[in-house]
Amino acid sequence: MHTLDTALAQDIVTRTMQIIPFNVNVMDANGVILASGQRERIGEVHAGALLALARKVTVEIDAASAPALHGAQPGTNLPLSVGGQVCGAVGLSGEPQQVRQFGELVRLTAEMILEQAALTQELQGNARYREAFVLNLIRYEPSSRAELEGWARRLGFGIERTHVAFLLELHAQHEDAGQSLSELQRLQMRLQTRREEALSATVGPGEMVLLESMDPGRKGLDGLPQRRLQALSNLMREECALPFTLSMGIAQAGIEGAAVSYGSARTAARLGRVRAPGHQTHSYYELTLPVLLSGLDTGWQAHELRLPIARLAQDKSGAMLRLTLDTWFARDENLAATAAALGIHRNTLDYRLRRIGELTGLNLGRSEDRLLLYVSALLSPR
Repeated sequence: MHTLDTALAQDIVTRTMQIIPFNVNVMDANGVILASGQRERIGEVHAGALLALARKVTVEIDAASAPALHGAQPGTNLPLSVGGQVCGAVGLSGEPQQVRQFGELVRLTAEMILEQAALTQELQGNARYREAFVLNLIRYEPSSRAELEGWARRLGFGIERTHVAFLLELHAQHEDAGQSLSELQRLQMRLQTRREEALSATVGPGEMVLLESMDPGRKGLDGLPQRRLQALSNLMREECALPFTLSMGIAQAGIEGAAVSYGSARTAARLGRVRAPGHQTHSYYELTLPVLLSGLDTGWQAHELRLPIARLAQDKSGAMLRLTLDTWFARDENLAATAAALGIHRNTLDYRLRRIGELTGLNLGRSEDRLLLYVSALLSPR
């Protein structure tokens, strides 16, 4: 049964009294006045409402019959129903012949407000259920497989399909967590309307994950994830009131795929902030090697891989040489493009690259040494 609360009752009173010239009272299922244009009556038991609720019909009280009912005033009282169940009543104060014509209009308005609130409550409950499923899916544990499969069936979510996760990060001014949370909640409601097939969940302050399924077809993905990223980015530009960045993970199939995709989206976001801080979108498919190598950032292997850049950093000109190296790699080791980007002569660039080789102990003429230096740079953010 739908519960009529004080806030909804006041909304009904406020909106209906803007269109009719009479006082309106709204009562709960026990006949208690929850809201009224006559505020002193709030909390009283409304005798006319009790009759309307008991009989489930409109009850009119005129000036002659009012004294026989404790605390009653002339008017008309109509039961309110949501989903076929009576949940309260609405009353109009005045002589019945004057207010009768407005009764059905007020009841219709009140029931529309109540039905909208009930629908919103149902959607919010369903959203919380979907959100809990997403959170468990992206934190996948083998022991929860059977539970997640049952959950997916109830939601109609094709768990064996290919999934791709998007990480939305909002950037509120002065780190206003309340503003970010409010905006995330609004965006989730909008996404339910505009991308019904997608599932979303709040994963941190100002962060939301969006999980989508896709059917790659017989020819494979063929750029489909990137097109999804662009489409979602365009949608966010329309809907989002705050600055944001959007990062996409790898598209993976199966129940474990959602967690893998989410993890790679987070890594792409972290690396993207360092490598392309001015970009609004980051993608696993544009940062494939750095994302894959991020799994090597612990243990003795990581220490050895970082060693060339660590040696470079010990030199007094280490910062300048590191900038040169990063620019060289970003320009695909093209000498002319690198010199132009740095604003230096080719001879100066050649000297710096030789110096890098000397300090790191690597021969930049060998492909394997260049690869080792590239990996070392990726694992050693500036």
